[in-house]
Amino acid sequence: MGIDILILAVVAGVIFFRLFNVLGRRTGHEQPPPRPMEQPANDAGDEKVVTLHLDEQIDIDPLAGTDGDLRAGLTQVRLADASFGLEQFLSGARAAFEMILDAFHKGELESVKPFLASDVYRSFQQAVEDRDEEGSRRLIELVAINRCEAIEAEMQGREAHVTIRFESDQTDIVKDTEERIIAGDPTTPVEVTDIWTFGRDTRSRDPNWQLIATRSPS
Repeated sequence: MGIDILILAVVAGVIFFRLFNVLGRRTGHEQPPPRPMEQPANDAGDEKVVTLHLDEQIDIDPLAGTDGDLRAGLTQVRLADASFGLEQFLSGARAAFEMILDAFHKGELESVKPFLASDVYRSFQQAVEDRDEEGSRRLIELVAINRCEAIEAEMQGREAHVTIRFESDQTDIVKDTEERIIAGDPTTPVEVTDIWTFGRDTRSRDPNWQLIATRSPS
């Protein structure tokens, strides 16, 4: 019996050794197995690997409406940035609109500089300087934002662009150097439409978007 047990022990040792070499050892630093439909990262290329899971739904209803081009653009943005959500984005856009508009008309653009693309910042700053040289002072107060909706979305390379249409009520007056109102009515708001485009590098760790362009409705 002693010899039989010794032979079995040797055989078991050989089998264990072979399994050890094939399976390797767990060190506690192994990567977890990929989830269904997940593609491994591609370190060799510059293109972002799109990761989808079976339990994810790219659903941009109801805020995207029925505009096919808009829905397609928003879907591309979502594919490039899985954290993107239209409702959350619009909420942030409203806050940015109020903050940037207030800073612009107070001439305090430095406070919102991180949220402005460099060319937009220079354009706004030049407008503030021109206004100050004229000696008059334009005062605009945002009364209410009546509408905030996405109208365009696209990917340009790895940069996401989303264009927002703002419809708001604002009071707009101009005062001279003696603080007399020379234009506008402080008690009667006017309806104003602004179209702003926000952009963000989807591969950046910075989650903030920047205002990259402004225009008036055509």
